[in-house]
Amino acid sequence: RRAEHAPLASGRRWRLPVCYGGEFGADLADVTAATGLSPDEVIRLHVDCEVSVYMIGFMPGFPFMGDLPSALNMPRRREPRLRVPAGSVAITGSLTAIYPWQSPGGWQLIGRCPVPLFDAAAPTPSLLAPGDSVRFEAVTPARLAELEAAIIAGELTPTAWQESQP
Repeated sequence: RRAEHAPLASGRRWRLPVCYGGEFGADLADVTAATGLSPDEVIRLHVDCEVSVYMIGFMPGFPFMGDLPSALNMPRRREPRLRVPAGSVAITGSLTAIYPWQSPGGWQLIGRCPVPLFDAAAPTPSLLAPGDSVRFEAVTPARLAELEAAIIAGELTPTAWQESQP
């Protein structure tokens, strides 16, 4: 029997842009060294899987998503960072997440997503919800900059990345 106050899974589908590696994914080289995969293989594995949002926690809007392919299974960093930039896409164990705020963190950073995941003024503050599914789409640094500018200008809203239901 479901608890009376437990939320129902919405089951929305999302396709979120991510710029991988370089200044946006500081740990991609460490992930490739640990896994024996090339950067392109790590990125391909991350974009080729559809992950489920299991829960929102750690901080408002932070989605714990999985399961990643076992080849991407990585431990947390030995030394957590004091400042993980907002939008950082990270992996640890069989999970992936996007940091909605700048915060400390110990997950392996592989990319950056420009889509805001939390808006306290919105009717539903957290963009993602348990039961949603997410696929990632690799974008170039130039495209990331275009998307960030369009979001800041109000030309794109976070729901632009919600896929239509079949």
